[in-house]
Amino acid sequence: MSLPLLLPLLAGIGYAASALVIKRAAELGVGVWRTAFVANVVGALIFQPLWLLGGNLPADRWWQPLVVGVLFTIGQWLSFTAIDRGDVSIVAPVLGLKILLVAILVTAFAGERLRWQLWAAAVLASLGIALLNQSGGRAAHHNVGRTILTAGLSAAVFAVFDVLVQQWSPAWGLGRFIPLVMGISGVLSIAFVPRFRAPLSAIPRPAWPWLLIGSAALGVQSILFVSTVAKWGQAAPANVLYSSRGLWTVLLVWAFGHWVKSREQHLGRRVLTWRLSGAILMMSAIVLVVL
Repeated sequence: MSLPLLLPLLAGIGYAASALVIKRAAELGVGVWRTAFVANVVGALIFQPLWLLGGNLPADRWWQPLVVGVLFTIGQWLSFTAIDRGDVSIVAPVLGLKILLVAILVTAFAGERLRWQLWAAAVLASLGIALLNQSGGRAAHHNVGRTILTAGLSAAVFAVFDVLVQQWSPAWGLGRFIPLVMGISGVLSIAFVPRFRAPLSAIPRPAWPWLLIGSAALGVQSILFVSTVAKWGQAAPANVLYSSRGLWTVLLVWAFGHWVKSREQHLGRRVLTWRLSGAILMMSAIVLVVL
């Protein structure tokens, strides 16, 4: 498997691992918005060593990393708002629409002609995400309309982000565009502070190791995915492979969930059947991209 395909797959595994650790931090009382802020700042710092790779600073295009950095922050704002006010079982499948949106955008605006296998893989991956996020709960969902709208807008913003990274990065080089974008996003994360329920100093001491390790792992997987799109393009297949994070999350929860006191291991047979079906669809999508 070539690097443009391998790295998004590894990023998906890294995301699943980091999400499991960050979830433990959340259960210790960190909260959604403090988690978002710390993860963004840590991630921005992790991206800065990419400056050593070199590149260009085209003065007439100074606005491009600013636009992309703002888009990334808006996408995060929308996704965390959806998570904060709605149910994750609704948010995750709607965010999965990003796969199809990227395929549409690179076809309509980037002039790419995607193989039929990629379109089929995008559809299978989106359906797989929906099934992998089945929780089996019978409780009524909250703020369904607002959650779908907010998560859908987040998916659209992140899709535009991926396509612009693919289109604009070559003129700057990997060692300039991406660290600038993520640095700008880190600074803009100050906008999350008013949403804190308590200051950072109020985070329980036992939660800090989980939060920092999870944020660092999240930053590393972001480097793998975003750098792949920036250097080689291929945003559509990269997104299909990256979406395997849903599959890896389920597997890691099953294997290591007891280490972080996850309760998802004890879901019933019906949920397991849904998630197994989702896993099959996800693996089928990966095979279509790789072959």
